[in-house]
Amino acid sequence: MAASASRRFAGSKLLEEIDATDLMQAMTDGRMTSTRLVQQCLARIKAVDRRGPRLNSIIELNPEAIDLARLRDAERRAGSIRGPLHGLPVLIKDNISTGDTMCTTGGSLALAGVRATRDAHLVKRLRDAGAVILGKTNLSEWANIRSTRSTSGWSGRGGLTRNPYALDRSTSGSSSGTGAAIAASLAPLGVGTETDGSIVSPSSLNGLVGLKPTIGRVSRDGVIPISHSQDTAGPMTRSVADAALLYLAIAGSDAADEVTTTAPPIEAAPPALASDALRGARLGIARAYLSGFDELNANFERAVGDLRAQGAEVIDDIELPRPTYGAAERSVLLHEFKHGLALWLRTFAPHAPVQSLADVIAFNQAHASQEMPWFGQELFEAAQALSGLDSPEYLQARAACIKGAREDGLDLVIERHRLDAVIAPTSGVAWLIDPVAGDHFGGSFAGPAAVAGYPHLTVPAGFVRGLPTGLSFVGKPFSEWRLLNLGYAYEQATRHRRAPGYLARSVPV
Repeated sequence: MAASASRRFAGSKLLEEIDATDLMQAMTDGRMTSTRLVQQCLARIKAVDRRGPRLNSIIELNPEAIDLARLRDAERRAGSIRGPLHGLPVLIKDNISTGDTMCTTGGSLALAGVRATRDAHLVKRLRDAGAVILGKTNLSEWANIRSTRSTSGWSGRGGLTRNPYALDRSTSGSSSGTGAAIAASLAPLGVGTETDGSIVSPSSLNGLVGLKPTIGRVSRDGVIPISHSQDTAGPMTRSVADAALLYLAIAGSDAADEVTTTAPPIEAAPPALASDALRGARLGIARAYLSGFDELNANFERAVGDLRAQGAEVIDDIELPRPTYGAAERSVLLHEFKHGLALWLRTFAPHAPVQSLADVIAFNQAHASQEMPWFGQELFEAAQALSGLDSPEYLQARAACIKGAREDGLDLVIERHRLDAVIAPTSGVAWLIDPVAGDHFGGSFAGPAAVAGYPHLTVPAGFVRGLPTGLSFVGKPFSEWRLLNLGYAYEQATRHRRAPGYLARSVPV
């Protein structure tokens, strides 16, 4: 990577790389207040996101954040602690409904100015746990379901988010703003959402820990949907301990999301994360998911060596096949998006000027210079032409996804090899931003867990020419705590996470 001086921003370094768990302890000890913490986050956002390198990761700040922080401080002084996040600021993706003064838009100008009727269930859980909702993060518009030639991190409302490690590189998507913001220490905790890769890919490319939970562990209520079969929210943080803290706060049953009511209960008081969790663990390499990039592959082999050094038994190769169900997955997503979007609009934005996918398509056509300056909406148009969720096409596609990702995929290899987790590189390295041709993905291991609905954890795994990489742990349903322990042991043994340098260019001029 071409050399470039790391930018420093006056008055903005107080929070750099400080974990949420440490900040919570500081508030408990009286060394920090929520008010001061929120003020420092806002100062850092001003210095790094709005000025300085201008990451453009925050789409909207919560004007009530300071007042909420003062209330949390008053509650603490009175001996009333709401929960494990009491006073901690959290950034959430702008496809997650908040019933406050902030808008919920999915990054689209079609919903500009639209406030949701109420909080999403996960936002209610955050508030009940004592969190201060600091703001909304930018995203790939509509969570990247609009076009096959989109640019990750761009939305009509929010513009383009940039990677803090190299400003000419992609953040990946669709949780682009959350990835960049948490990597740059604009807040201690962030929530993203994923349908296929949208938590783990931006986490990997921004040097973060990202957890995509099992479908049914975190309520989808209030999240602008793509697919009820694959959508979930999850934590994006700078450490595994912080991811575990946030995961336990947002996970739980919700009557408004039936699938969560059938999930097994979460441990009431789970044991502490174990630094020796890799000892005796059985991990299987999904070697078909290694890329043709020799430096990235060498990085992964070093990670395998580190896992073995910590006592893991690594099986190479488990022969997990690459997906053959890509067309079926797209069919499922497009069918479910058309259906789910109308339901979300009716429930959370009945006052919005658009009330269906057809309305959004028409809005984009009428505002093409703002909404479609670089890429179109061919996926929207394809979805609009589809029939309902009772159609043979949809039912056959969903059955193909279940068979391919579960029965002939993860279930088969996990049972055959008695695995605690499947491992692979999470994705490639961050690619150069190219709004003309769109994204240039360098491979991804997101698909199997996303389509199966199984948990997927990514942990920082070192750098390739200054660009972060991630190591994936994928497990059987509701094995989040096991994955978090495995990831924690790897993190503690390797300590790969380091702060971004905000390079203006990653290649020579």
